[in-house]
Amino acid sequence: MTNPNPNLSATESIEESEITNKSIGSTEIDSFVEPNVDRSSQNALPRTVLRPNTYSLLDGEWKFQLDQEDRGLLEGWYLGHKYPHTAHWPGSVEEHMAKTRGEVQAAPWQDKIIAWYEREFTRPEKIESNGKTMYQLTFGACGYETRVWLNGRLLTDIEGGDVHYGEYTSFSFEINEEHLLPVNWLTVRISHSMDAEVPRGKQESHVYKRGGIWYQTFSGAVRSVWLETIERNRLRSRVGVFSLIEDSLVRFGFTTRIHDPGQYTLRLHVYEREGENNQPLASSDFQLRLEAGQKQQHVVIQIPNAQIWCPENPHLYRFEAQLIDHSGYAAEIGGHFGLRKIEARGRHIYLNNSEIYIDGILYQPGTATYEEMRRHMYAMKELGCNLVRVHIAGIDPRIYNLADEIGMLLWVEVPSPHTSTKRSRENHWKELLRMLALIETNPAVIIWSLYNEDWGAQDIATNPETRQYIMDTFHYMKIKYPQFLVVDNDGWQHISYEGKLKSDILTSHLYTPDLPRWIELLDQLTAGQMEGVAAFPLVVGDQYFFRGQVPLIVSEWGGFGFSDYGGPNDLNERAERIKQFKQELRKRPIAGDVYTQATNIEDERNGLIDPHTGALSVPAGLLNSGQDDGSCRSN
Repeated sequence: MTNPNPNLSATESIEESEITNKSIGSTEIDSFVEPNVDRSSQNALPRTVLRPNTYSLLDGEWKFQLDQEDRGLLEGWYLGHKYPHTAHWPGSVEEHMAKTRGEVQAAPWQDKIIAWYEREFTRPEKIESNGKTMYQLTFGACGYETRVWLNGRLLTDIEGGDVHYGEYTSFSFEINEEHLLPVNWLTVRISHSMDAEVPRGKQESHVYKRGGIWYQTFSGAVRSVWLETIERNRLRSRVGVFSLIEDSLVRFGFTTRIHDPGQYTLRLHVYEREGENNQPLASSDFQLRLEAGQKQQHVVIQIPNAQIWCPENPHLYRFEAQLIDHSGYAAEIGGHFGLRKIEARGRHIYLNNSEIYIDGILYQPGTATYEEMRRHMYAMKELGCNLVRVHIAGIDPRIYNLADEIGMLLWVEVPSPHTSTKRSRENHWKELLRMLALIETNPAVIIWSLYNEDWGAQDIATNPETRQYIMDTFHYMKIKYPQFLVVDNDGWQHISYEGKLKSDILTSHLYTPDLPRWIELLDQLTAGQMEGVAAFPLVVGDQYFFRGQVPLIVSEWGGFGFSDYGGPNDLNERAERIKQFKQELRKRPIAGDVYTQATNIEDERNGLIDPHTGALSVPAGLLNSGQDDGSCRSN
């Protein structure tokens, strides 16, 4: 087993970090990444920030059993149980249920589902690091409620919980090496329900039933799980990056996790991501006195003659950050970032101080695999899009890295609950924080939506508490995450307080297959008409008078091919209609648009890209406005 060597020079150390992870045990996987390749595909683990450590993937065949009578906890299945079925991890409870139906009569998934998984693994070789290193178990995503036992012991995650809530982001457990046996068993209990108060995006619930735009649930063991070596005193793989292109200063936010209090050095190196030169462009040491526990620490470093990141030239830098203890032992993480600036000024959106028009597309990955999502991203680029709106869903974090690499802007959204209550808002807030912690380094992410079409905030027009929560969250985002634009409630019913919009962008969802009606709606929208344009009034709360003070984006339109939206089914006719509608958008003072949508998914048959192969069904470049936005010009 290999461990990071604290005695390496800066140059040698970053070269080691490029060999990003080798498996624990007899088989080693060399993950060296050559320059000028799609690095996201070289990373075997679903995360954006990496460690130069060892790991063992625990994917593959697991034992499996449904527990619809909820007997497992009372009967102590985690202490020893004979599971009658097998299932492949990663997968989903729904897939695994379908498989068991051929073997037993599985109960239908109507209200709540409980599933147990278990597998054995041999003990990794003992860590020889003078007590500096330990094991960590990480789940790329699993849920909605997940309990984990190792050899019958209930594990507590790093955040301090015996139960992890959420199904879109990763979570980890530190492992006491003394609890490992020659042969170990890992037991996982997953519980999910149709609870409308938990974040679920477009998965069905007690409020919205499957059919039309509401989809089958896709829950459970949805991403990889792995055992890895980590340092007892380290930087967590949660890094925030905020840059100002005018002064070439980059602000990093690190999270330290300390078991042994004392004096530490945070050493930060910045390199060109590509090329032969391994000499750092910038380096700095920061002396820290750290107590036990977790702490956020922000530091700043200047990159001389820095290049900016934009879709036409997605220039990326890589960073290496080390936390070094008093003996010189270093715990290291690494990743990439780009310098970019996003602003909403008047009617326009500015990327790197240059006006940019958003040529967007709505993307609902559903049950797509990581490889299929990669194909989709390249296909959306081929369509001429400069932005992908990832619609109220969690995706594999490597897709964020891929977007950085190919120059695709991203609009991400919090998966919404389906009802408006105090508990649903609490769950929404926790989900937002979980997502933010994991994708702060990616320059491609420029816009966040808090809600979509008031799902989970249906009383937004009548309940001051709902509006106050959204306003408070908007203000929090603007203060703590100034690198993003924020939309309060996408589509309609934006919040006005004292005549000020609590959203960086005024967005509208407009659906009609009729070109004259389309022209009429666009004229009404740009003239400032707040009612009768979208399905509901565009603004709620205090009176709001639009005079071009914020950008307008038609953030959903088209839907051609979906039965409820109408429009042409013939692909050639569909392409021509899209072209005509797009031309009308560009004739008006609108800052961008998002065509609906990229791929077919369940009942929605309005995609332009084959969901499996990534092949286009319309001409390449169809959604490209054909303008040079100038966002890569030197500032």
